[in-house]
Amino acid sequence: MPQETMTDRRDFYEVLGVGRNASADEIRRAYRRLAREHHPDVNRADGAEERFKEINEAYEVLSDDNRRAAYDRFGHAANGMGGMGSDPFGFGGAGSPFADLFESFFGGAGTSNRRRNAPARGADLQATVAITFEEAVFGAEKEVEILRLETCEACHGTKMRDGQTPPRCATCGGTGQVRRVQQTILGQFMTASPCTACGGEGVTISDPCPNCHGRGRVSRVRVISVTIPAGIDENATLRLSGQGEASPNGGQPGNLYVKVQVAPHSIFTRNGKTIQSQIGVNVAQAALGDELELETIDGSVAFKLPGGTQAGQQFRLRGKGVPDLRGGDRGDHIVTIQVLVPKQLTPEQRTLFQQLSETLGSEITTAPGHRTFFDKVKDALGV
Repeated sequence: MPQETMTDRRDFYEVLGVGRNASADEIRRAYRRLAREHHPDVNRADGAEERFKEINEAYEVLSDDNRRAAYDRFGHAANGMGGMGSDPFGFGGAGSPFADLFESFFGGAGTSNRRRNAPARGADLQATVAITFEEAVFGAEKEVEILRLETCEACHGTKMRDGQTPPRCATCGGTGQVRRVQQTILGQFMTASPCTACGGEGVTISDPCPNCHGRGRVSRVRVISVTIPAGIDENATLRLSGQGEASPNGGQPGNLYVKVQVAPHSIFTRNGKTIQSQIGVNVAQAALGDELELETIDGSVAFKLPGGTQAGQQFRLRGKGVPDLRGGDRGDHIVTIQVLVPKQLTPEQRTLFQQLSETLGSEITTAPGHRTFFDKVKDALGV
């Protein structure tokens, strides 16, 4: 599955069709209007479901003052992977105008209550780290800077001043839901909807924490150390468990996913565990052989070029490649020989080449391993 880049994503204000100075009420009205229009159960057009998810993601960020402030400052980087930890499909999630409908017909009072009150896992975040070719081969220690929501130190996530335990909501009795009995021609039905008094949390924040303003989490910029394992390849992703955002209600924190980008090398290329390079030798070296110094990822090594080396011929330096990411043997280094023919000759060199030409002759020969059209005809006729 292709990775989505931050630059590919639309601005959240543009998604909801509001200005950057829009009030909370304007954002809420725009969200409800768009959600009704693009909900997959209402709109069957192609792309409606993806549009609905995009609308939910934008509203989830812009409806929260802290996350909106972070987004205004850092853009999409402030929201990591776009809130992967909450309502990934956008159906009936918190804040959705269709939540009551889904809970009434599919969740049931008991199931919905357990889902709503269960500790939610914190959102996952993503970051990118740039490393050199050598660091990818031998490993390294790097640092990445992220912005994440952490549990408020003042209230320890209770959302109350000095960490007090919030009282149960008097309206729903702590369940987070209000049940209603409806009489219909088919009989009596019981439905459940989120408690409007407590927002479905089951508690009342009667004395909000002044540090987090009753949200239980605060935004913090953190520098995280990342261990780059030896042998890692371009676009690999490392998972740092528990380094994502804190849970909004006491659950497990999310993860941090670090994508690795490897800078190209001026000499070497890579194919799996194999490192490849090319060197150019002159005609005399190729014909007579020579003692050379070859550059490898480990430094210079002595190499004896055999006489009669052909252009494009390859030689293998065993154990000079990339380490196995799982702890196996290192790969090899493949060197490709290019024979460089001089474009300009001195008078002395021209004389020597003319003398060599007289000894070699001027007959054109077929390259080794190449079969001509007539060879193939002879094979077909059995001659």
